[in-house]
Amino acid sequence: MRPLIASTLMFAALATATLVPDLCRAQGRSQDGVPMPPSGFKPPPPAPIKPYKPIAVTPPAPYSDQSFIAFRQQLAGIVQRKDRASLAKLIVAQGFFWMQEQDMADKRKPGIDNLAAAIGLDAKNGYGWDILAGYAEEPTAAPVPERQGLICAPAMPNFDYKAFEAMTQATQTDPAEWGYPLRNGLEVRNAPQPNAPVIEKLGMYLVRVLSDSAPPTNPNQPAFLHVATPSGKSGYAPADGLAGLGGDQMCYFRDASGWKIAGYFGGAPQEAQ
Repeated sequence: MRPLIASTLMFAALATATLVPDLCRAQGRSQDGVPMPPSGFKPPPPAPIKPYKPIAVTPPAPYSDQSFIAFRQQLAGIVQRKDRASLAKLIVAQGFFWMQEQDMADKRKPGIDNLAAAIGLDAKNGYGWDILAGYAEEPTAAPVPERQGLICAPAMPNFDYKAFEAMTQATQTDPAEWGYPLRNGLEVRNAPQPNAPVIEKLGMYLVRVLSDSAPPTNPNQPAFLHVATPSGKSGYAPADGLAGLGGDQMCYFRDASGWKIAGYFGGAPQEAQ
């Protein structure tokens, strides 16, 4: 399971999309040339931290097909070498899709070009390869009922979706703010340090991840996420112990020659390409 902190790579994938708006803000105008307030536009403040009813969650099981496991190992080797030519051979020859509100894939281009656009594979800082490495390590996947043979990763956990919708409304939060522990008894500490005092232990239920969570400034230090517990406390849980809900997905299809990358859900906005 890709940890929740891996979503920061997705945020990096959107960085290009924000370059133009950021430049306009620096010049005191909007992207459409409309004058902006001196302080700029500010996002709404996060919802206050308050207790919430725990919603039980069951993590998805690994996709145990041995041929798919071997495919992921092959993909991992290609990613390690940053071998674009070999990667291209692992993508469907026809029909690669890139879904957001609509299919954004350019059908005139090969699949490798569309995948590169979706995940920022050609970025100078290499984050596109980092994203691909995360998918190569992802053990879970789930079938797509609408298309026989297609699976997408990571798979979603099992929980009560109606109860979750009611909880996000009650807490005034966005579904993207929520994750779940990968193990029972995950410790929450009062500071983002591995030796900080434990203030609570998490059970197998959905957990709110606060918007000020960020990777550590020192890459040699373990990453922590700022979380709000059902009791209404806030603290820090190890990032590798939490997984996110929803988010981008890589999809695969098996044909006569083996598994292939078939498409992508999410990715950077089209304007960023």
